[in-house]
Amino acid sequence: MREFSYTIKDEVGLHARPAGELVKEAKKYKSKITICKDGKSVEATKLMAIMGLGVKCGQSVEVSVDGEDEDIAYEAMKTFFETNL
Repeated sequence: MREFSYTIKDEVGLHARPAGELVKEAKKYKSKITICKDGKSVEATKLMAIMGLGVKCGQSVEVSVDGEDEDIAYEAMKTFFETNL
């Protein structure tokens, strides 16, 4: 399992558009990708669950990747967060 922490920089937080893009990216991999905020953990392939976290600008999330392609998925997720959020 690989993990990283990321502080959201997008002014409106993790809203519908980037959350939808995040789900698309996460579905490309076999590994289970999980996003955690304030002790609540959701799968990155579930749009409504991600939006339910209510992540705002300046808040941090923990992202964990576990599975057979975790190294590739980890790098892709880290790049996605840094580029889009």
